[in-house]
Amino acid sequence: MHCMKRSREYLTLDSASKTVPEPSMQSCRQSQNSTQIPLRYCLMFLKTLFSVACRIWNLLLFLTKRNVRKVIAHQTIKYKTIPLSSITRQRLNQVKKKVLVLDLDETLIHSRHDGVINRMAKPDTSPDFILKVVIDRHPVRFFVHKRPHVDYFLEVVSCWYELVVYTASMEIYGAAVCDKLDKNRGMFKRRYYRQHCKVELGSFTKDLSTVHPDLSSVIIIDNSPGAYKCFPENAIPIKSWFANPFDTALLNLLPMLDSLRFCNDVRSILHRNKVQHLAFR
Repeated sequence: MHCMKRSREYLTLDSASKTVPEPSMQSCRQSQNSTQIPLRYCLMFLKTLFSVACRIWNLLLFLTKRNVRKVIAHQTIKYKTIPLSSITRQRLNQVKKKVLVLDLDETLIHSRHDGVINRMAKPDTSPDFILKVVIDRHPVRFFVHKRPHVDYFLEVVSCWYELVVYTASMEIYGAAVCDKLDKNRGMFKRRYYRQHCKVELGSFTKDLSTVHPDLSSVIIIDNSPGAYKCFPENAIPIKSWFANPFDTALLNLLPMLDSLRFCNDVRSILHRNKVQHLAFR
């Protein structure tokens, strides 16, 4: 009997020893679960923080791009003009003052009227000014965008040349645009409109001989080679402008225009541009 009790005690001890690890396993699992839960929350927090940071960054980029055109339009641009020496001034007085003929649409400005969407411009780009004109008894609004640096360009070249506007647009529209660009400064000495153009094969061409009889003193800047096809030796081609706020084409022309005013015949220099005219077609 005593041996039977001993064996039973050993059996109970063995069974107790076998059942002891179960609570320890459960505690281990609970500890693992307790460590995994904070990790999940931490990852969720990091993802949320990253998405918020991305949204803030995109908002800053949007605001920056939206105002970039205004910043460029109002930034200070200067063309360094060296004071003329007495010999250079004497040389300039010996040659005739040149006439600079300027086109309007896609050269100095770009415009659209009611019902027409400018697909090249962003929707949030506001026009520089709005014109309200009456065409065939119908009121029409024109939303006009000025080419970058056009105001500074006109201010500089008006001191060098006699400025003339020659556009294929209707007078009621072209005159209003000229008034806005001129701002009562009297920069444009003469203006020519659609009625002064010639129609050849369905396109308007400009007769520079009506502007000045001496073509050796006439320069035209136009984005359309067809407009000056009869006078390629008097032309400076320029790329059409629609909406690019980083355009510097007008500024790039200032060194050339500064030099041309000193020559006797502008055609002796500009005839080299004949090859370039083909690239602008």
